[in-house]
Amino acid sequence: MTWSAARRRLWPMLAALLLVVGGLGGWWLGAGSSAGYPRGTEGFATGATGGVYDTYGQLLRDYLRHSMPGLNLRLDTSEGSVDNLNRVSSGQDAFAFATADAVADFSGQTRLRAIARLYDDYLQLVVPAKSRVQSVADLRGLHVGVGQSLSGVNLVTRRVLAVAGLDPDTDIVPEPLPVLDATKELADGTVDAFFWSGGLPTSPLTDLAKSFPIRIVPLGDLTDKLHQAYPDSSAYRTAVLPEDVYPGTKAVLTMAVPNLLVTREDADPRLVEGLTKAVIDSRDGIGSTVHPAQLVDLRTAVYTAPLPLHTGAANYYRSVKP
Repeated sequence: MTWSAARRRLWPMLAALLLVVGGLGGWWLGAGSSAGYPRGTEGFATGATGGVYDTYGQLLRDYLRHSMPGLNLRLDTSEGSVDNLNRVSSGQDAFAFATADAVADFSGQTRLRAIARLYDDYLQLVVPAKSRVQSVADLRGLHVGVGQSLSGVNLVTRRVLAVAGLDPDTDIVPEPLPVLDATKELADGTVDAFFWSGGLPTSPLTDLAKSFPIRIVPLGDLTDKLHQAYPDSSAYRTAVLPEDVYPGTKAVLTMAVPNLLVTREDADPRLVEGLTKAVIDSRDGIGSTVHPAQLVDLRTAVYTAPLPLHTGAANYYRSVKP
């Protein structure tokens, strides 16, 4: 066979191969960098440095760099849930973590939508292991960390103190401390106790318990009183804080409240749909570091009361519904 004849036979095969390769290249681009979501930087309000919100936000940002190229999350530390809701509602941030009780109490909730229910926060009243404090009522006259003023910790703490018969402003000496400062001040005796609301375990409490014996005071007997006193308190439930959740601690009854990932009603549906997918897909990877993230689940993520789902989030959940 002459070279010219062989060339004539090879050209059709080469052309077909180029079409296949071109098609695969187009698929790869479409599946990666050409996805139809807006690029740029979006603010994400997390929480206090060292808390579960803070660590979760960092890991989710890292995951999104690969799953949604061109989207950059600017992580904004904050005082907590109430601060976060103000930030999203006002447009300072596009996304935020917040507890369901803070959302229910928030006056601007009609402008907000949910992306997912994540995991439950557990309310923890932490005291030195040898403290005389056995109940919330025993805090009278003591220096107590109550969380920063715009945190979800402060919201639920004030409610718990009130239903236990204590005025949060006059019957204790309230100390508006973030969690890292609270652990340090408990260890050096500056405060007698502190409240914390977070996923289990929370790293600063684990670190504290390794060098300073602590005890968690039971709070579960106050759940019904909260429901009776606050019409918007249905999110609270009695829950067990497991034994050794922190080194040397015993199991106690406390209360829990769901965490939500929130955004504004007018957020781009394509952006929200992509973020929703990332939250679900990153569960196992993030959960290896932030253990509460292991509880994120498709079956429960859609239960976001008191907020309705954002359109983009609803689109994602419909797309994966069996």
